[in-house]
Amino acid sequence: MRKVIQPKKLQDPRPRYSQAIQTDTGKLLFIAGQTAVDGQGNIVGKGDIEKQARQVLENIKTILEEAGGSFENLVKTTTYITDIKYREGLNRVRREYYKETPPTSTLVVVKGLANEGYMLEIEGIAVL
Repeated sequence: MRKVIQPKKLQDPRPRYSQAIQTDTGKLLFIAGQTAVDGQGNIVGKGDIEKQARQVLENIKTILEEAGGSFENLVKTTTYITDIKYREGLNRVRREYYKETPPTSTLVVVKGLANEGYMLEIEGIAVL
């Protein structure tokens, strides 16, 4: 259902992300930008990129599972961070969640997000 495309002419970015993923068929799941907010609406890990990244990825995991999928179904993410210095901490946490084949990914550094306590936001597309 899911095949990684890694041309030999391009640098292999794994395990951070995949260059491309090809799918045969399936239902598309579009995941809205997730932030480090728990089920009660509280911001988790204020000032701590790794705690915030874990909460964001747990939120994405919850959505994937509710739809009948897992991180293996995630094919594309766009990640917004408010400071490039957060990249390494984010990558450490991503590796915990993307164990087999990471999704394709775009990283964007932005001036701010919807709440000044948010350090990152991740949106995604999955094929179920």
